[in-house]
Amino acid sequence: MSALRAASMKGAVRGGSIVTRASTKGKTVGGKAAPSNATTLASVEYLKSLPGVTAPFEDVFDPAGLAKTASIQDVRRWRESEITHGRVAMLAALGFIVGEQLADFPLFFNFDGRVSGPAIFHFQQIGQGFWEPLLIAIGVAESYRVAVGWATPTGAAFNTLKDDYEPGDLGFDPLGLKPTEPEALKEMQTKELNNGRLAMIAIAAFVAQELVENTEIFEHLFLRFEKEVILELDDLEVDLGLPVTPLPDALKAI
Repeated sequence: MSALRAASMKGAVRGGSIVTRASTKGKTVGGKAAPSNATTLASVEYLKSLPGVTAPFEDVFDPAGLAKTASIQDVRRWRESEITHGRVAMLAALGFIVGEQLADFPLFFNFDGRVSGPAIFHFQQIGQGFWEPLLIAIGVAESYRVAVGWATPTGAAFNTLKDDYEPGDLGFDPLGLKPTEPEALKEMQTKELNNGRLAMIAIAAFVAQELVENTEIFEHLFLRFEKEVILELDDLEVDLGLPVTPLPDALKAI
């Protein structure tokens, strides 16, 4: 993207001139007046300039055409939501795996052994003393995020991000990993987005799989692997004229 286009995009976001002065028709998905053609073009161009545009979708992946009826503020708010949900999903996917593997470890807040089985049921099994501090911690974190990134909800600023706020940048970098070079920073942001997108799909699959089969993630994986090994062995036994190894009943339904 040229320096002129970058400057125009920056001005559109921070100054709000394109968004606020354009004539509108209809409604957006958020119920606001739909932007004009000029605003829509600016929104699409702005979206193309953001991190997260990656192979195999070299252009913006927007099959539903949401960006065509969105303002730049809409795009910024959606990106903030995507980053936040991606980060939560990465923690959730990791939590599913770690929680299931450490459920039998007494020091893992499981002194009486009441937490067991698939992670999707751990919520009901954990008693008092865990959720209260967790809810307080979540409330503090969300309050901080709102204070840093969101504009005071009055008038035209309702449900919008601050003009000088970059979506996802909460200033939290205790290890100093944030690159100073723009290109390196954009590359790292793209990696975070891609991992967050994958994690959102993964945690949805984890939940669906455990609801259907009522088995832990690794247990499901090992059972699948065991079944494939037995089936491959059966093929080899048939070729050699040997008795076929029967498939255990526990694996027949998988």
